[in-house]
Amino acid sequence: MNDQTDSAPLVQFPGGRPKLRDTLDRPLRDLRISVMDRCNFRCPYCMPEDKYHKDFEFLSSDQRLSFDEIARVAKIFAGLGVHKLRITGGEPLLRANLPDLIAELRAIREIDDIALTTNGILLAQHAAALKAAGLDRVTVSLDSLDADVFRQMSGGRGTVDKVLEGIREADSAGLTPIKVNTVVKRGVNDHTVADMVEHFRGSNVIVRFIEYMDVGTINHWQPAETVPARELLQLIGERWALQPAASNYHGEVASRYVFADGQGEIGFINSVTEPFCGSCTRARLSSDGKLFTCLFAATGMDLRGPLRDEFSDAQLAEVIGTVWQQRGDRYSELRARNSAPADKVEMYYIGG
Repeated sequence: MNDQTDSAPLVQFPGGRPKLRDTLDRPLRDLRISVMDRCNFRCPYCMPEDKYHKDFEFLSSDQRLSFDEIARVAKIFAGLGVHKLRITGGEPLLRANLPDLIAELRAIREIDDIALTTNGILLAQHAAALKAAGLDRVTVSLDSLDADVFRQMSGGRGTVDKVLEGIREADSAGLTPIKVNTVVKRGVNDHTVADMVEHFRGSNVIVRFIEYMDVGTINHWQPAETVPARELLQLIGERWALQPAASNYHGEVASRYVFADGQGEIGFINSVTEPFCGSCTRARLSSDGKLFTCLFAATGMDLRGPLRDEFSDAQLAEVIGTVWQQRGDRYSELRARNSAPADKVEMYYIGG
């Protein structure tokens, strides 16, 4: 670790902020922070019950970064070019007093946007406090409105009605635009896609359909289980006229389409059939303080040790900067060429 702090100094912006680029010339702009490795769902493609059972040993409280440690790391990342933060899990709303962390992050001058990804079960009771603390918006994972399909895909945990209540409360609190992420798996929930579109059309909710992919190693992914986005686009377009829309910003992961009648928009995240590695500006921090440079990475750089060993902010910035400058991840592109590595960190550990 200390050897990395002796590397060449980072290139500086005229204003003093380092101009970080990885080996593929991608900047560092986004940080996804996992605050909790536990979850109250047992989705088969992420945390199946047979592996993450009641005796499974998750991280202890002292193994997770404290809010002060998270805020310190986030401030260092902000100094390196990050201006967007996303809070993830596991299920982040299982972390006690989460609004306190949001308030600390909101105080970082360079941060323009703070979002949170949740399964929505606990959202109704926390939405107002999160907004008051400074959270800008939420993304809710919801794979189907059909009660039986939902139960199958959540591992028998939670209810659709509770998630929808959370979405309504988030809307009332002003945590908008609300996005709903739907992972589509062939033969499981693909037949409920049109119902999802119909339910949220004309609301403040943007549904985004995600191609089922090989995140982690435990979902035993097969290409035949992925429903290509172009297939879903055709299915939806046969019922509602759609028009392509421009990206909101460089590196946006979703392909956007608006309804021709003005009733909102939908999106498609096509990591399998149309990899977007070339525009990825995201780093990920696990709840125990490991820095990952790709959702599909196998290993991460420990930051908790240096944090607790009293590294200075400058030393930590040098470590983070060196990791990013050495980054060459492009897993989805390699997957398309059948040359991607097999080992990957599990999704619950670093968030989606």
